[in-house]
Amino acid sequence: MQRASGILLHPTALTGPFKVGDLGKEAFLFVDFLVRAGQSIWQILPLGPTGYGNSPYNALSAFAGNPALINLQQLVDCNDLHESHLDAAIKSSPGINFNQMLARKNNLLLKAGQQFFSKPTTERHQAFDTFCHEQSDWLEDFSLFMALRETFAEQAWPEWPEGLRTREPEVLREWRGKLEENCRLYKYQQFIFAGQWHKLKAYANRNNVLIFGDIPIFVAYDSADVWANQHLFQLDDQGRPTAVAGVPPDYFSKTGQRWGNPLYRWDQLAEEGFRWWLRRFEQQLQSCDMIRIDHFRGFQACWSIPTNEKTAVKGHWEEVPGRKLFEKLREQGTDLPIIAEDLGIITPEVEKLRDDFAFPGMKILQFAFDSGPDNPYLPENHTVNSVVYTGTHDNDTTLGWWRGLTKEQKNQVRDYLGMRHPDMPWELIRLAMSSIAKLCVIPCQDILGLDRTARFNTPGRATGNWDWQMASDSLTNKLADRLRKLAEEYRRSSSC
Repeated sequence: MQRASGILLHPTALTGPFKVGDLGKEAFLFVDFLVRAGQSIWQILPLGPTGYGNSPYNALSAFAGNPALINLQQLVDCNDLHESHLDAAIKSSPGINFNQMLARKNNLLLKAGQQFFSKPTTERHQAFDTFCHEQSDWLEDFSLFMALRETFAEQAWPEWPEGLRTREPEVLREWRGKLEENCRLYKYQQFIFAGQWHKLKAYANRNNVLIFGDIPIFVAYDSADVWANQHLFQLDDQGRPTAVAGVPPDYFSKTGQRWGNPLYRWDQLAEEGFRWWLRRFEQQLQSCDMIRIDHFRGFQACWSIPTNEKTAVKGHWEEVPGRKLFEKLREQGTDLPIIAEDLGIITPEVEKLRDDFAFPGMKILQFAFDSGPDNPYLPENHTVNSVVYTGTHDNDTTLGWWRGLTKEQKNQVRDYLGMRHPDMPWELIRLAMSSIAKLCVIPCQDILGLDRTARFNTPGRATGNWDWQMASDSLTNKLADRLRKLAEEYRRSSSC
């Protein structure tokens, strides 16, 4: 790829009529804004259905899409939903919080599914059957998992009756029969999500905008993935993790981070030819043009924490055959448009794995000014094969970061920039654009000049994340012109 730039904005930040995210008009207008602004990349976060806390990194499935993003107007247009139902739900929405709006949208999705299946057979029904057949390797288990979760009041799967927890074939057949209609409705939602997402992606691609996705290395414990593939994870006879993921103590945390995701049984994955991972990459690369691997260092070694430990202190490194997996992908002729999230303490072994496959790493400018001229995030230390950011979804906004610096820290930034009164966040955006890094991605909050109240995620905080949404009138022509001129100046514009 030539020099290029883009914007990081997860679709849940697109308000839509229900204010929980949307793949409708607002998403297509955002693509139009990218084009006007000379941008050719739209970076998103994982698209899976979210569980507790609404984190896209704690999805109920690594393969399914998030039905909360479905645009309901498109369901009205194809006669799966009555416009009166949609209008009534929207008009009565003032004062309703995020979770209430999400519940209301889910109710309309159920109505739409019931309406779809009540109609005589059409080409859309045939397309639905084809979709279910092509995606059956994950969709059958996912739909049953969601129907069972609904039946058992969203209890985690290890709390289900033993035959379901251990997936006894006869018990599964019995429950599939009982919950056939519910399963079919969950399949319908995935059919609709896939259709709407690929329609949006095709529009972006036609306008020379690439979708830059995200694949977390770990999956949530309470997910269809773990329930349906228990032999691939480090679990005991009761389905409980014997070891969980995290990172060891470091400068930022004396006790490290205990994430709680179950670790893989890489020996079993390798014995099966990495089939589960190959399918995961295959699907991700059908949905996105390139993908960031979150916690890339976990493909070289994972920090294994005994389940009974409350912190990450008493863990150990467990080597992982990530090289064999990537070699397998290459053997199959699979293109690897992968970006490695290589932030934090990275060992030479991880760097070699990244570089041997020519995966670009990440450079974060907010990290650049605190450790002298050898700091790898300073622009003069960047490499061409990398992606430069002002900050990521896990950072404060650049304006919030700047305002939170001490006087001494601000002076360090001022001295580097050569100006006493930098126009933040635009001076950091300019610095990112000027980097030799091949790709440059700026969080949308920085383009809009927002303070820390617009922060998307604060790692370690259980609630209050992932709910920032962009005002519908934010993306002005004036803003597009300013961004396009910067992109043209540093030869990142899509028109260059």
